[in-house]
Amino acid sequence: MAEQLKDERKATLELNKLQKRLRRDVGQAISDFGMIEAGDKVMCCLSGGKDSYTMLDILLNLQRSAPVDFELIAVNLDQKQPGFPEHVLPDYLSELGIEYHIIEKDTYSIVKEKVPEGKTTCGLCSRLRRGILYNFAEEHGVTKIALGHHRDDLLETLFLNMFYGGRLKTMPPKLKSDDGRNVVIRPLVYAREKDIERYSSLRRFPIIPCNLCGSQENLQRQVVKDMLNSWDREHPGRIESMFRAICNVSPSHLADPAIYDFDSLEVDWRESGAAPTPEAPAFERLDVLNL
Repeated sequence: MAEQLKDERKATLELNKLQKRLRRDVGQAISDFGMIEAGDKVMCCLSGGKDSYTMLDILLNLQRSAPVDFELIAVNLDQKQPGFPEHVLPDYLSELGIEYHIIEKDTYSIVKEKVPEGKTTCGLCSRLRRGILYNFAEEHGVTKIALGHHRDDLLETLFLNMFYGGRLKTMPPKLKSDDGRNVVIRPLVYAREKDIERYSSLRRFPIIPCNLCGSQENLQRQVVKDMLNSWDREHPGRIESMFRAICNVSPSHLADPAIYDFDSLEVDWRESGAAPTPEAPAFERLDVLNL
């Protein structure tokens, strides 16, 4: 009995420590990127996974002490996956006393029909889900759509785009949708997945697994996730350094003329006092290529 009480106290202390850290991470992200303003109606998109549960939990916690008033509603898209426990989220959200909506759309059948067996379903599934949620947000006066992506998701997406898409991009903390109708925010952008996973376990959230994409092994994202986890174990601090890098970009030291005007670069010899002369070595002269 004494040992059990000791374990419970230890778990409580760990939970409080994690909650404080996540509150700090989310609060800092909201401040840095102007995610939530006075009068906002924030729609928390719940999947039933650890990330979205944690996001809602921390936002509710912050809402009670925030210097500005904002509204929170929870929304889940029931995609009609076989065996989906439809009672879990309504039961949980009812206990919280928060306004919530369950949108029922059979996107599962569409994805299974359109995507060949064994191929990645995530792309089509996410596009369908995004369109439905965007429409719902506009119809219900939502000003911000909150998604549960965390720091590790951003890094995984960065490497996925580099390895498989040939692009240097990731998920932004704040985004206006392509059609201009919605603003998407990611309050967990500074939070570590391992902190979220442990917090979710200690809070005993009723996790609902995704059987649509979770059953597909060897997805490209899982390969990248394994790589990052390996680096985190073998090289402490590397993950933190990589995340700092995507927050500290130097366009002039990349190679994209669309984001940096390389054509306009020239040396003002009058200010430098080192004007080229006919006797200067070829590599020092601006006319070496006769441009």
